[in-house]
Amino acid sequence: MTDTADRTETATAAGVDDPTRDSRVSMPLGKAITAGLRKAMADDPRVLLMGEDIGTLGGVFRVTEGLQAEFGASRVIDTPLAESGIVGTAIGLAMGGFRPVCEIQFDGFIYPGFDQITSQLAKMTNRHEGDLQMPVVIRVPYGGHIGAVEHHQESPEAYFAHTAGLRVVSPSTPHDAYWMIQEAVASNDPVMFFEPKSRYWPKGEVDLSDPQAPLHASRVVRTGTEVTLLGHGAMVSVLLQAAEIAAAEGISVEVVDLRSLSPVDYGPILESVRKTGRLVVAQEAPGFVSVGSEIAATVAEKAFYSLEAPVLRVSGFDTPFPPAKLETLYLPDADRVLEAVDRALAY
Repeated sequence: MTDTADRTETATAAGVDDPTRDSRVSMPLGKAITAGLRKAMADDPRVLLMGEDIGTLGGVFRVTEGLQAEFGASRVIDTPLAESGIVGTAIGLAMGGFRPVCEIQFDGFIYPGFDQITSQLAKMTNRHEGDLQMPVVIRVPYGGHIGAVEHHQESPEAYFAHTAGLRVVSPSTPHDAYWMIQEAVASNDPVMFFEPKSRYWPKGEVDLSDPQAPLHASRVVRTGTEVTLLGHGAMVSVLLQAAEIAAAEGISVEVVDLRSLSPVDYGPILESVRKTGRLVVAQEAPGFVSVGSEIAATVAEKAFYSLEAPVLRVSGFDTPFPPAKLETLYLPDADRVLEAVDRALAY
């Protein structure tokens, strides 16, 4: 097959018009996930989607829009409102040779399925001494910035990063969303795929020909020399905004996108910290016993002699997520990140 034909086939599966011009296209993160799911389903008939209202409606955020019409109701399945049942059914399907992708409608709705995920899905392969694979993806729209009500703006990723047997990832850009969802579907291990819902709509460039980084790699997305900022999901855009403001004040800031929460790729993180001597870890989730806590401890242990200041953390507060009108007070913004940068530079 020629390069042009290859590009045409890839872009058509991604739902892109006029694909022969360039392998780079612009789309929102939500639609990039749609395109990635479409490509995964076109490539492998064992891939099927399950979730509440994902068929005719296309999901609350329309991420699965059009896929049931394209692939049929036997591969894009509207389920009852029962997260435990969705995950339990997916486990059975995986045992039967399928590769199910489950959608949890909102982050705060995942807890009815928590036992199935942590007690069964995460442990099944180990229980069978590696002879039984669990290629299940759990898609979780998570995080704040959308002005929603209780149970609709949580960040529960630490529960799953703590659970051995689960892979946990979160894209921050449309490009990563397109490629990472395909890599997650291709994984023979269960993957928790956390989608920053506040980033569903802004557009970004997607290179349909090059993933640029493997699923579990962290990546430097802005270079600098004085302070390293680290985050994942929607927080990456906040860190980039803070870095721009800092640059205008003469401060050189490096930004690292974590991308994978379990396992964590510490190579680029430690390399960056050894260069800058300072690290600020930021997240929307509460700070106590969090992904940020683990990374701060590990960096302090492995790069102690390179640090010019303590590793600092910026996070949501250790309270339930507040009503929508107060979310801007709860969620870390560029100002809170820059306050931490100033503290790190003051040592």
